[in-house]
Amino acid sequence: MKKLSLLLACALATGFIAGEASAASKPVVVGSTNFTEQLVLANIYTDVLEARGVTVKKRLNLGSREVVFPALKSGELDVLPEYSGALLGFLTNGKSKAHKQAAVLKALRQNLPKGIVALKASSAQDKDGLVVTPATARKYHLKTIADLKPVAGQLTFGGPPEAKTRYVGVPGLKQVYGVQFKNFRALDAGGPLTQSALASGAIDVARMFTTQGVISDRGWVLLKDNKNLVPAQNILPVARKAILTPKIRKALNDVSAQLTTEDLQRMNQRVSVKHDDPETVAEDWVKQHHLGQ
Repeated sequence: MKKLSLLLACALATGFIAGEASAASKPVVVGSTNFTEQLVLANIYTDVLEARGVTVKKRLNLGSREVVFPALKSGELDVLPEYSGALLGFLTNGKSKAHKQAAVLKALRQNLPKGIVALKASSAQDKDGLVVTPATARKYHLKTIADLKPVAGQLTFGGPPEAKTRYVGVPGLKQVYGVQFKNFRALDAGGPLTQSALASGAIDVARMFTTQGVISDRGWVLLKDNKNLVPAQNILPVARKAILTPKIRKALNDVSAQLTTEDLQRMNQRVSVKHDDPETVAEDWVKQHHLGQ
């Protein structure tokens, strides 16, 4: 009887260890939404994880947050690069009053679904912004978003489809600034469609990202968010708790410890203006910061 119990115990232990090894061998799935900066960040996370001996599978350029965050919750994805204030707004349907960095991060962690963890936030921030051409800025005397209020009824606003319903898009512009545009055109997230439409005059105001190198490269005007519609947007990794081994946690936190807003601007410019490959840009950043060790 003792011999049988011992054999059973050994079998159970062996099965447990084998199961644990099998779970550990599953690749960590890194996902991203569908714009340049996200592709760079997801590749940075991938490179650093792989350098630390973690097997990674990439699923990039999947769509908006409305697509990728549910995929994280369901376990289809394991890690995402995220933006603190934007994710908080998504989770609270724009009802959170937090705007400063510490308050936003605290509220975000309180509102994350069970099993999802927000890791260390970087100092790097990238916010939603409204951009116009110099000609439009001169014609309507635009320096801030508030300056749009008396003239917005004559203007067409363009951006990603979700800008029509997200609080920091059309609804928030109306509520906080009293800005109501003549038309909204669904384009992309600050990408070639939006840039082309702004340059050609097909739209008058573009929803872009404040770290996009193309803004300064083309001499466009970023309107000041003088009423702070957009809260702090620190970039941070968000992951499923189930996959967060100490090695994975440290690798992702190490990225956040070194990532800056200036880094984002330079990397975005390389991809969007110089047409460098996001994988190459990410690899260069990892090497420069000695994180591939």
